[in-house]
Amino acid sequence: MATTVSDSSDDAARYRAAQIGLTRLLVRDVRGLRRLILPSRLRTSMPDWLAAVNAVVAQYSRTSAALAAEFYDAQREAAGVPGPFIVPVADPPPEEQTTASLRWATKDLWPREPDEATPAQLEPMDVRLVQAEKKAEQVAQKLVADTGRGTVQAAVRQDRQATAWARSAALGACSFCKLLASRGAVYGEDTADFRAHDGCHCGVIPVFRGQRFELSPHAREWERLYREFAEGHSGDQLRLFRRALAEHDSNPMPSAH
Repeated sequence: MATTVSDSSDDAARYRAAQIGLTRLLVRDVRGLRRLILPSRLRTSMPDWLAAVNAVVAQYSRTSAALAAEFYDAQREAAGVPGPFIVPVADPPPEEQTTASLRWATKDLWPREPDEATPAQLEPMDVRLVQAEKKAEQVAQKLVADTGRGTVQAAVRQDRQATAWARSAALGACSFCKLLASRGAVYGEDTADFRAHDGCHCGVIPVFRGQRFELSPHAREWERLYREFAEGHSGDQLRLFRRALAEHDSNPMPSAH
């Protein structure tokens, strides 16, 4: 008899909570490194900050991958599938990837000629520092979370007992994430890498042979809204789905998201 797995299961909720808790600690540590950026000495102080944040991202990425591997093992055991399998734990992001993301997050700190500067680059330095710090925290979060998500995805691709994966989105997720989560377990071995944005807390739920994936009540609502208001409108689905969510979703996106 087929077992049922869902994005609303207790295991999925615990795993999401663990990853969110990890994010809180990550943000705390990244924020603590802000003191290394010296506005009067950007050229000499920025390399030290980049190196320190790189080390923090690598450390937390390993933990994120370990949590994901434990989650996958638990899901596999609960599914009762036969045969051993070792989860291929993802490596931390390459240093050059993290550095490029952090340079993007802090690009507005650098001085520009008034006629070449964007409005953000014309703000006082203390304002630019706050915005850069926020962006750096968000890109660090994505890099760390992607390592966990990539671990589950790689396991699904390599495990002969896995058939697909589903996206698990939080109640207050953005419209993009809700749309992808409403599709259920349609993502298979040949699916491209997980599509996520900065600050995305969506997870990956593996599905195994003999299992049936069942959407959570809130994901079923998102699916209904998509079918009713957006399906069939090529090129305009996301805009229409976003409007439907704003008008009808019982779990609206937080205004600060």
